[in-house]
Parts: sequence; C-alpha cells; structure tokens
Amino acid sequence: MNKNKSPFNTDQLNKIINEASPQQLAWLSGYLWAKAEQGSTSVAASALVSNEIESDSTIDTPQNITIVSASQTGNARRVAKELSHDLDRLGWPFSHVHAADFKFKKIEQEHILIIITSTQGEGEVPEEALAFYNYLSSKKAPPLAHLYYAVLSLGDSSYVHFCQAGKAFDQRLAQLGAKRLADRVDADTDYQAACDNWRQMIVDQLTQISAQNLVTNKPNNNPIIVETSRYSRDNPFLATVNINQKITASHSDRDIRHIELDLTDSGIRYQAGDTLGVWYQNSLTLVDELLSTTQLDGETNIELHGENYSLQQALVEKVELTQNTPVIITKYAELIKNSELLQLADDKSALRDFAQTTPIIDMLTHYQGQFTAQELIDILRPLTPRLYSIASAQDEVGEEAHLTVNVVQYFIADKQRTGGASYFLAEQIPEQSQIKIFIEQNDNFRLPNDHSLPIIMIAAGTGIAPFRAFMQQRANQATKGESWLLFGNPHFTADFLYQVEWQTYMKDGILTRIDLAWSRDQANKIYVQDKLLAQAVDIWQWLQRGAYIYVCGDANKMAKAVNNALLNIIMQQGLFNEEQANNYLDELRSTKRYQRDIY
Repeated sequence: MNKNKSPFNTDQLNKIINEASPQQLAWLSGYLWAKAEQGSTSVAASALVSNEIESDSTIDTPQNITIVSASQTGNARRVAKELSHDLDRLGWPFSHVHAADFKFKKIEQEHILIIITSTQGEGEVPEEALAFYNYLSSKKAPPLAHLYYAVLSLGDSSYVHFCQAGKAFDQRLAQLGAKRLADRVDADTDYQAACDNWRQMIVDQLTQISAQNLVTNKPNNNPIIVETSRYSRDNPFLATVNINQKITASHSDRDIRHIELDLTDSGIRYQAGDTLGVWYQNSLTLVDELLSTTQLDGETNIELHGENYSLQQALVEKVELTQNTPVIITKYAELIKNSELLQLADDKSALRDFAQTTPIIDMLTHYQGQFTAQELIDILRPLTPRLYSIASAQDEVGEEAHLTVNVVQYFIADKQRTGGASYFLAEQIPEQSQIKIFIEQNDNFRLPNDHSLPIIMIAAGTGIAPFRAFMQQRANQATKGESWLLFGNPHFTADFLYQVEWQTYMKDGILTRIDLAWSRDQANKIYVQDKLLAQAVDIWQWLQRGAYIYVCGDANKMAKAVNNALLNIIMQQGLFNEEQANNYLDELRSTKRYQRDIY
C-alpha cells in the first residue's frame, strides 16, 4: 500500500523534490494543475504579486513578455540574454530587443515590459534608448495603466548620478500609470550578484502566472543569438601586438597610440563600428608603491569571489587601482576610522570632488591606518575591461584589429599618475607580446545599408577611430555615397591623427569633404561644433538628401555641444521651433540616421 497516498512512488517523489529547482517546481505545479483541469470551461490566472501590487490584483496571462536592453558597453545586453535563457527554460513566450529597435510608439500593445539599462556619462540614458525615453517623457506618451514593468539599472558609483537612467525610466513609467512587477534594482560595476538576485526575483514573480497558456502560446520566433566566435568577455582571445606606435608629434602634449592586434586563427569577426574590449593589468610600479605605502606583504593570501590569490596578484590582475570612487573613500574612512575622511564622506559634493582628484594610492598615502590585506581588497572594486572603438575594417585589414588609444597621464604633487588600461597598452605591452581581448558588437553605430547615401562624421581626438574604419569599409566596397568628416584636436602640426590617410581618401574621392577644427592654433578656440554651425546650410542640404550623422568622442562636452549645434541648424534651416527640432532629431535617431558612439 502506498502510504504517502500519492500517485507517485517514493523514488519518483524524492527525485522531483530533491533535484528540481524552486522555479521548476513552481512551473510544474501550474502546468500539471492546468493539464488536470483541461475540459473545464475556464482556467484561472494566478495573481502576480509584487511589493507594490495589491494582493487582490491579477494579471491576465500575457501573450508575450518584452525585454528591452539599453546598453553602452554590452553589460545590459548580457544580462538581458541571461534573463532570456531563464524565461526560455521555463517555457515563457518572450522577445528580447535592443532599445534602438524597440517599437516604442506601440508600447500600448505591451503587457509586461522589462527594461535593463546602463547609464551613460553623468546620468544620461544610453544613446540607443534616447528616442524611447524622449517619447515616454513627451506629451505623446499614452497612459499605461494596463502595463506591468520591471527595471534593472546598471551604473558606476564613481559617477554623481549613479544608475540615473534606470531611475528615470522607472519613475516615468510609474507616472504614466504602469505598475511595478518588481522593485527596481541598481547595480554597480560589480554587478553580477545583484543581477542574479534580480533575475531570480523576476522569475519568482512570473512563475506565479498560469503555466498552461504560456506553454500553448509560446511563439516559434524567439530570438536565436549567433555568436561571432567562441571568444567573449569571459573567454577572451590572446592577441599578439604587431604594432604599438605613437602617432602624435614629439612636441605634442598628448601621447596617442596606434595599436595593431593579430587575430590569426581566432575566428573573430567584427564590423566597422564595433568596439574591442581589453583586459588589462595594473602597473607593477603602482602595485609596489601601494605595498610599500601600506606596509603589506604581497605574498599574503587573500580571498576574492571564492578564489584564493596572493595580495600582489590580486592587486595586479583583479582589482581597480586607478579610479577612486565615493564608495571606496567611505569604506576606507570607516575602516581606518579617520575623522577627517569620515567628515568628508558626509559631504556628497566634497566627496565627489575628492574622488575625482585623489587617486587611491594618494588617499592611502595621505590617510594611513592599520588594516589587513583582506580588508584592503574588500573595499576595492573588481577590475573590468576597457572598451575601445575599433579603428579598422576587417574587409580591409583581414585578421587584424586596430586601436587608437589616448594615454591618460597627469601629475599630483609632482608624481605622475596614469590611466590603468591606456598606460598598460602604451607602456606594458611591447610589440609581439600578448593581451586578452574580445569583440563587443555595436549595432547602433553602423554605416547605412544603402551605400549610396551620404554620411557626415563628427569627431574629436581619438573619436576619429571608428571613422577610419568607415572609410576603409567604403573604400573596400567602392562606395559611391558622399562622405564628410568634421574633426577637431588642439594643433594641426602635432595632433592631425592619420593625416596622410585622410589626404589619400580625399584624393581618391572616397572622402568628399573635410573640415578641421584646431582649438589651440589661434587666439579664439575653434571646435567641431563651430565648424558645424559655420556650414549650417550645407549640413541641412545633406540631411535633406538622406545623410546619416555620426558623432564619436567625449560625452559630457563635445557630444552635447554638437547636439546643440545640430538643433540650432535644424531650427534655423528648417524653420522649426525647439520642440519640433527635438522631434526631428529623435526621428533621425529612430531611423538610425543619427548615431553616436560617445564615452
């Protein structure tokens, strides 16, 4: 006799209970209940309850869940892909779209919307999601009382407006009447654990909805992600450095490098507009100075994310040493119980200024205290890869990838300080050495599919990199479309990057027009936005002929100034008011005729 009075024997029950995950059990419960109830006139939908949804509210079983990823460096896309795998395993119908491809004007047709967004610059929405956010913020946005949503916000606590893009989406959707499926989560650069917990929360909420209709309605067109190669952020390729050459003049106050990497036998493919990630190491000189300052032994064992390392290895390979943050300062103040630092931590404005002007090593030098190697590691951030716009087209250079790198260097109290990744690329990897790299696709910075259409490229400094790739691509394809470059840097004689190549493209007719802005070659500073305004009539005429506009460079100053210049041109030449000009620019974004790669 079966004492458990179950239709399953003991071995079957034990296997289900001991081996199934909570999500599998929840799914199985709903599925089997629905199967048992087949034949009845209706199937009840479960209540989907979150912290902000009243207990008696219900959601009809949705036809689809939409995941929108708004990425700047690829992290949001990766998390969206992980959530997609979760939903696919559970049998839920879903679609994952990049923000640039989301049909936001049809948002009224959405039932459950999940937004995963990074934050760009000082609290701005990522470029690919800007048109979407502007629409939500406009008078055209519809009421969304029927919509349930969730937001995951990725950011960097070293910036003033931490995770502001996600906060902005969350707030605006709530204002439009949408209901939170789950509370927003804000994740720092060490985001994986927070994202895993958020994904679990989303899955837990969704598994409370009736399983039967979800399985029945599962579409056949779920996105299939095709990897470009077996190499990725977590499995980088060891690329050989073929060339590492300074391309600014000897008298320039800037050290800009042209670096060529060998991709032979990697199978890596990339397109013009993509970025390349570099896993770098901290300078041994910096690590030695830190160990000397703290009087810690580099051979001391420490634990980091469940792995054991020597302190020196962790400082070289695993943690960030060149970018200080308010969080690090606050943790350090509490660790050494320094009254001056603790007082500073209470003043947010002063704390941000201190973080921006005082590297970690200088903080440790000026404010010394007693702590262990493990305590030091615990307050530091994990080292993350740096992304660089690729300065070559693979159809032109074959199994190579080229970078244009500005070496960050400055002085504090007569001591030279440098950027982590740029110094590594400039000084720590001689030719024929190897570095860990991967490709990050950037589908939001692409040449038009119609090669006959004109393009306008606007760049300052190393922002020239992707436009070198564009020109190589157009030369290789014998493109007939017109190309116009507006480029700015301090000095003509010292800082005209790839000068001979641009002159050759002009001679060969690949580059139709070039306007140059040398900010320090005359009394009055001239920037690319000034060149834009000076050519307002022609810019407008090119736009009327279907021109695509591309901007690459500094997000906080250059890109904002260029955007304002374009708005002025549109208002002046198109006889639009400010609102109409903004709508015009958003329409260009939506149709991918206004693309920006800014940092």
